[in-house]
Amino acid sequence: MQVTISVNDREYMAEVEPRLLLIHFLRDQLGLTGSHWGCDTSNCGACVVWLDETPVKSCTVLTAMADGHRVRTVEGLERGGELDPVQQGFTECHGLQCGFCTPGMMMTARWLIDNNPDPSAAEIREALSGQICRCTGYENIVRSIRWAAEHEAAERARLDGEDADSVPEAAG
Repeated sequence: MQVTISVNDREYMAEVEPRLLLIHFLRDQLGLTGSHWGCDTSNCGACVVWLDETPVKSCTVLTAMADGHRVRTVEGLERGGELDPVQQGFTECHGLQCGFCTPGMMMTARWLIDNNPDPSAAEIREALSGQICRCTGYENIVRSIRWAAEHEAAERARLDGEDADSVPEAAG
């Protein structure tokens, strides 16, 4: 069957088998190997991508279901050569060890911060509850996400301050 899918803001048309999982389409046909295929049972979360701005486990989504939709992978987080604050946070706070779960964790973290700009540690842990890291105790992952949220808030405040400085005073 023919599908048209926007992946990381680029449109792809492809002929796929109706039973092809989205994770295999992304990795094998598009060469986007950042998302990992871990358990094939939707338990680990290493395969999390966004489907129309919502995190999904791509090992449970058929490529045909993504036809006409937008998909974002971990490769799509960086913008203009700049790492996303979530990616920076994982680097700064050592939020990964082997790195296998990291792409899925980052995609979930980005969604969480987009929907809750100041998540607590408990809210972060809840958001990540459907994902497994076999290497860490999650503490550095939580710190990484808090780092990203705090740095985004500081950047927003800085930009808001610049905007306020550039507004001309009203004539009296």
